[in-house]
Order: sequence, then C-alpha cells, then structure tokens
Amino acid sequence: MNHHPHTSLSDVHQSIDTSKKSRWRKLFAFFGPAYLVSVGYMDPGNWATDLAGGSQYGYKLLWVLLMSNMMALLLQSLSARLGIVRGRDLAQANRETYPRGVNFLLYVLAEIAIAATDLAEVLGMAIGIQLLTGLPLIWGVSLTILDTFLLLILQRYGIRKMEAFIVSLVAIVGISFLIQLIMAKPEMHEVVKGFVPSIPDNNALYIAIGIIGATVMPHNLYLHSALVQTRKIKRTDAGIRQALKLNFIDSTIALNLAFLVNAAILILAAAVFYKTGRTDVAEIQDAYELLSQLLSSKLAPILFAVALIAAGQSSTVTGTLAGQIVMEGYLHLRINPWLRRLLTRLIAIIPALLVILIAGEKKVGELLVFSQVLLSMQLGFAIIPLIHFVSDKKTMGNYAIKPAVKVASWAITALLVYLNMRMVYTEAIGYITGSGNILVDGVIIAAGIGFVILLVTTIIYPVTSRYRQEASGGIHTPQISLGELDKPEYKRIAMALEFSKKDEQIIANAIGHGNEHTEYVLIHIVESASAKYFGKESDDFETRKDQEQLDTYLALLRSRGIKAHGVLGFRHRAKEIARIAIDEKADFLVLGGHGHRGIKDWIYGETANQVRHFVKIPVLVVQ
Repeated sequence: MNHHPHTSLSDVHQSIDTSKKSRWRKLFAFFGPAYLVSVGYMDPGNWATDLAGGSQYGYKLLWVLLMSNMMALLLQSLSARLGIVRGRDLAQANRETYPRGVNFLLYVLAEIAIAATDLAEVLGMAIGIQLLTGLPLIWGVSLTILDTFLLLILQRYGIRKMEAFIVSLVAIVGISFLIQLIMAKPEMHEVVKGFVPSIPDNNALYIAIGIIGATVMPHNLYLHSALVQTRKIKRTDAGIRQALKLNFIDSTIALNLAFLVNAAILILAAAVFYKTGRTDVAEIQDAYELLSQLLSSKLAPILFAVALIAAGQSSTVTGTLAGQIVMEGYLHLRINPWLRRLLTRLIAIIPALLVILIAGEKKVGELLVFSQVLLSMQLGFAIIPLIHFVSDKKTMGNYAIKPAVKVASWAITALLVYLNMRMVYTEAIGYITGSGNILVDGVIIAAGIGFVILLVTTIIYPVTSRYRQEASGGIHTPQISLGELDKPEYKRIAMALEFSKKDEQIIANAIGHGNEHTEYVLIHIVESASAKYFGKESDDFETRKDQEQLDTYLALLRSRGIKAHGVLGFRHRAKEIARIAIDEKADFLVLGGHGHRGIKDWIYGETANQVRHFVKIPVLVVQ
C-alpha cells in the first residue's frame, strides 16, 4: 500500500489491485468510485427542485433531468481522467498550478461548499427522522452528529466496505421510490413525452435552472479524482486506457442510477400531486403528508422518509471524504478522520440549530435553499481548473481531451456558471433591496466583486507563460539531493514484547536492524490490576511471572552473544513504552501491531499509534 505523503487518501491509495483478474473480476474491481460520487446527485438538496418540477408541470421537465445528467457524466469523467492519468486529485493539481493566495481562496470556497452540502444532508436526515418518528426537528439535527462514529468504523474496514455500504443505501433509496412508483401508477406514454424539450413558462424556466444548477456538486469533482486512485493499475499505455474506459462505464452506470432516482421523485410528484391538482407542493414535509392521503396507503410515506434518511446518510460519508481530500491536497494537512468528520458536522449543525431555535422549523426550507446558493457560488471554481488540467497536453500527453470534448466542456461550464451566477445574483439583489442595512449590503457587493475577480483569475492564469514553465515542476522540489544514503547504525535498540507468538518476529526484526556492537533493551508492560494501581511497588503473581519470562528471553539472547537487559513497565502501556525507550536512550524502537480494526481499536487501544507520537526516534511496527 502506498503511504506517500502527497497521495490522495493515502490510507487506501492503490489499495485495490486490478491486475491478475479475469475479465469480469477486473470489471468489478474498477466499479465503486462513481457510486460514492453518485450519492451527491440524489441528496436531500435535490429533492425540492424535483418535487416542485413534478407537482407544477407534471412530466414536462424530465428532459431537463436527462440533460443535466449528461452534463454531470461528462464532467465526472474528466475528473476521473485527471486522477488516473496524472495521479493527482483536483486539489493537488490546483496547488501545483495557482499562486498561494488564489489557492487559499479556492480552499476556503471548497470547504464552504462541503459545509453547505453537509448542511443540506443534516436537514434532510433530520426531516426524515421527524417524519418517521415524530421527533422534534431540533433533536433530529442533534442526533445526526452520531454518524461521525459510523464513518470512523467504515474507514477502518477499507474502501471496498465503504463502497458496499454506500451502494446499499443507494439501493434502499432506489427500491423505496420504485415501490412508490408502482403504487402511483404513472401513465408511461405521458412519461415518455416528458423527454421532449419544452419550457411552458418563465416559472418552469426558473425550476429548470434550479434542477441544472443543483446537479453538479463541486465536492464531487474533488472526490472522483481521488477515489479513482484507490485502484492500482499498470502505468502502461494499455493499462491507462483500460482504466479510463472501465471508469467511464462505472460513471455511466452510477450516474444513470442517480438520474433514475431523481426522475422517480419527479414522476412520483407528477403522478400523485400534479394529477390531483396539488401544484403547490414544494416542501419535503408537504409531500410526505400528502402521499398517504392521495395514494391511500401508509407504506408510501414511510418509504419516502426512509429514502430521505438513506440519501442523507450516504451523502454525509462522501462529503467527509471530499473534505479530507481538499484539506490534504491544498494544505498538505492530515487530521484524524473522526475529528475531520466532527468539525464538518458541527459547522453544519450549529447554523441549523440556531435557525430552528430563533426562527422556528418553518425557516428550515429557506436554509436548505441557502445551502444550494452557497454550492452554486463554488461550482465554477472547481470546473474551470479541471478543464484546463485535462486539456493540457504538456501534463496529460496523449490522454488530453479531444477538441470536440473541450468545446462541449466549456459550453457546459459557461451554461452552469451563468445559471449559478444568475441564481446568486437574484438572491443577493433580493436581499439588498429588502434589508436596509448598508453595512451588510456593502459586504455583499464587495464579495460579489471579489467573486468575479477570482473567477477571471481561475480562467486566465493556467494559460499564462508562467504556468507553462512551472507545470512540470509539480509538487516535488527538483533541486532535492538524496545525499550518500548511509545506512544508519543503531547503538541501542528497544523492543516492546507482548509475551506472545509475535515476540519472535519482534526480536528478529530488532536484531536485524542492529550490529555486533548494538545493545538491546527488552521492554514489557505489566497489565495486572495490582500493577496498574501500585506501579513499581507491585509484587503480585503476574508481575513475578512477567519478570521470569523477561529473564528467560535475556538468558537466551546472552547465550548467543547478544548484549541485552530488560525493563518492566507499569500502568499506561503506550506512555510506559515511550518513557522507558527515552530513559534508556534508545535510538530505534520495535513493537508489535495487533491489527485491530474498527470498534476493537476503541476496546483494546492503539498502542503503536500512540507510542509514535510520544517518541522522536524511528519506530518499526511488526504486524
């Protein structure tokens, strides 16, 4: 496994081997990244536009969903191409290209977009919990913090388990809506007519803009470019082309499933609400309440709420991964996944709780709209650099996109940026004309001007001569020297023994790193109740037995001419190992790793991980 500090998601980088497999197994080995991405296209933030479109215009806006899905497929395939060919995620590529100040702003905007996405998911899940259980919205929002621990468990079990979990949630959403559609009995000939482009009036145009504007999520472009790198591929021309082809198939299937879910929401709204004259349904809560009345079934609203919770939960996992990618890519900063998740979730929960406490539950819909506006503002800053990168023959070589794809990409970008800027402009003007607060108005206008300047910079800067000269420089300093690479000589090597079968490996590895002059320090931590309470004063049976075992090891080593002495430690295992290593002036430490995962780490602790933070010498963990 590659743990290079500058790889995306280094814990799972190239962790899935795609070679030496049969044709079908190879195909399935590549499937997964796009499914994690696809959940962003069916999150609670998209439901409102689908419900509004279906309830007000029947099936007439289905073609908008199809068109926006095709746009998303193109842009996500470009994101995957960047990750596969250059081995860079979008955040890393930006860091290599743009000046430090621009990168900082891009990083801040990316974090805002992720927080806005998480806000939509928090609200969606809270609404789903409220609809299903009757729990007040404020309690539902508070409960969503618990999924921090769910993400921690999933990451411990590897990327494949996480992908399986997400696919399961997507399946729950899909099956829920399929059952509801069967109950609603839409007229299929009218559904087919919905794919013929038409805009009935200006309000339909506004809803269409909302559907398109909410389609491509900025964090998904960062996410996809990193997730494809979890697959280990052959870096040959044939291997790269095969990876591009199979990832495109993966994206096509996954995003079409997301399209079917969104289409199902719109068709359900059309068949149930539009046909019965209820064209005023736009809120998720309204849809839930009316489903049982209009379908004469208690199952339909339950399935609706379950799908909402599943959609929200699946999106929160991918949002946190995107946050990790953005932070590592722009800042080269890694923090524990649970801490990252907790911070992201708190940023989303606090405004939601404040709105509910101050303005009441009726304002939650407006907060959901605000989260989509924040997302809209960031979209151009993800798409524009992406197209620059995959168009550049200097860094992409023969895998740079063709002129026709480039034209289509820029056309889609121009449309999306225009629609999103129009949405932001409309919201800003509406606030300025109604607020009467000059200070706030000034801040909004200044932010708008800065927004436009940054947008122009992201478009122009990559094509300047400066970028052309620096593009190949990358993340690594070309002047770096590896020196003589002299083999280190360790005078005193400490080894933490467990008195188990693993000790043989620990001792063998320790001796393997020493020489005839090296002295070895054998460490064992007594973990009896008496030892933890009395420390060095302990004289219980386990302490005496541990000392005997240590003496046996020392005798065996001395019989082979190896200089060694032993030290018993007490109480806190990790701190004692580190303290003894420091006191004994050891310059190398060897210890065993239990290989625990998930919840076992919480139960048994992570000794190796803690020890390395307490010492400043090389540490070898023997698994």
